[in-house]
Amino acid sequence: MSRPAVDVMDCTFVVAAPAEVAARIAQADVWRVCWPTLRLTVTEDRGVEGIRWRVDGEVRGSGEIWLQPWGDGVLVHWFLRAEPARAATSPRRTRRIRERLVRTYKAGIHELKDRMELGRAVGAPRLARAGRGRTARTDAGSAAR
Repeated sequence: MSRPAVDVMDCTFVVAAPAEVAARIAQADVWRVCWPTLRLTVTEDRGVEGIRWRVDGEVRGSGEIWLQPWGDGVLVHWFLRAEPARAATSPRRTRRIRERLVRTYKAGIHELKDRMELGRAVGAPRLARAGRGRTARTDAGSAAR
């Protein structure tokens, strides 16, 4: 079996509770920001472990977000294995498609990261939800004080 023409893996660390990241990743508006040229159909909702999709649109194949708890946050792993939708796509065009998909994903995941880490100083423990939009500092794995 040969490698897909668009074969991408990325990992981004987000300082937030895995369940909070999973809840956002499960929302279709996040998908549209990360992949505006793709149509995603959920094939497996893995809850706090992530989500898998069938991918159509500019490329066709499969995609996945795998969430891995790490320290006081979560590693967001992204996988995309697909072929260009147009059969006679040149290697140069395929490379441009892949690069554009990676750029838009990175912009979208960093927008999500910025929102989820809002108010947290660099190097400080994550902020836990304290209700009504307020936040409280928490040590990794402990409840808000």
